[in-house]
Amino acid sequence: MNRSTRRSTLTIALCFIVALIEGFDLQSAGTAATGLRQTFTLDPKMMGWVFSAGIIGLLPGAFFGGWIADRIGRKKILVAAVLLFGLFSLSTVYVEHVSSLLLVRLMTGLGLGAALPNLIALCAEAVGEQHRGTAISVMYAGVPLGGALAAVVAMVYGEHWQMTFFIGGVVPLLVVPLMLMWLPESSAFRQQQEAVGVARTSTGEALFGQGRGRTTLALWLSYFFTLTVMYMLLNWLPSLLLEQGFSKPQAGLVQMLFNIGGALGSLLGGVLLDRCNATKVVLVVYAGLLMALAGVGLSIGIVPMAIAGFAAGLFVMAAQLVLYALTPPSYPTAVRATGVGAAVAIGRLGSVAGPLAAGQILAAGAGTTGVLVATSPGLVIAALAAISVMARAVSTGTPQTVR
Repeated sequence: MNRSTRRSTLTIALCFIVALIEGFDLQSAGTAATGLRQTFTLDPKMMGWVFSAGIIGLLPGAFFGGWIADRIGRKKILVAAVLLFGLFSLSTVYVEHVSSLLLVRLMTGLGLGAALPNLIALCAEAVGEQHRGTAISVMYAGVPLGGALAAVVAMVYGEHWQMTFFIGGVVPLLVVPLMLMWLPESSAFRQQQEAVGVARTSTGEALFGQGRGRTTLALWLSYFFTLTVMYMLLNWLPSLLLEQGFSKPQAGLVQMLFNIGGALGSLLGGVLLDRCNATKVVLVVYAGLLMALAGVGLSIGIVPMAIAGFAAGLFVMAAQLVLYALTPPSYPTAVRATGVGAAVAIGRLGSVAGPLAAGQILAAGAGTTGVLVATSPGLVIAALAAISVMARAVSTGTPQTVR
């Protein structure tokens, strides 16, 4: 194994570990929802705000995390982000008031948001173009696996919901020293920084200059609607299942299968993007997601529901992977983290809207079916927007994962 291969492998491995922790912390509020609701006496609308507080923090975290990283380095911002969300996840254990709970979830989200665009940029820049989708998918598989671990912890510790946030806070703090020692900075970033006469690019020029405006807007649209569904499922799936009459252990089982399916979907999505026609991959992924959501809304027994939950996780995470693989090559190295961060940040508007809308729909008495039906048109728009990005890449000759 040569030095370049070792650096790539080490980068992807460490980014996978961070993604695993991120996935755990992203789902911690959802898996601990029952305990939080009982401890703080929260109604469905207030639970929606608890879920969304962390997601609101993701938006500025993603944008500024990417923007600053293009100036001082991916590694530095990633380390700071992990430190931030670890400290505030741990702080969740000790809060006593709803206002404090909302604050610590907001700050946790800020750190989680700053981490993701840098994980994507580091993995995209660690390998060649032909392996980009696979590298990002291997890293991103850590997110649903981390979510599955959060579900397991919630099942093991039952009413002791604090243990979820304790683990989600301590583990990142233990990983930070490993990142400082062994995570290499992106070689593409270092080469760009060392280039003579490289000028700073404004944010507007980075996102909309040189004909990138249509691609940027299409990515934002696709991220928005895909994240709406993803975070609605991440946060509300256990509650939706309980509302349909399933027991808490059954809901925990479906949540775990949802995350296992997500890990598989992430891996398959990257491999398929690197080897198959990307437009067909997008069509299959989003059509599969629509059918899986129908299954979640209509299934009665635990076996059909488990299959539907697994499929929903597989296809929604595959959809996310498609977007994460399409975004980095849409921007040059000097502004890549800015482009990725902005897309993730705009998408977080959808991830904020998803849990809040689900809470409002449930409070209005529409039930699980009403929640799922309301999300379907957005998925069609997301698929069409993603396809337009690939068509644009072909027409302009931009290097993309398109065949």
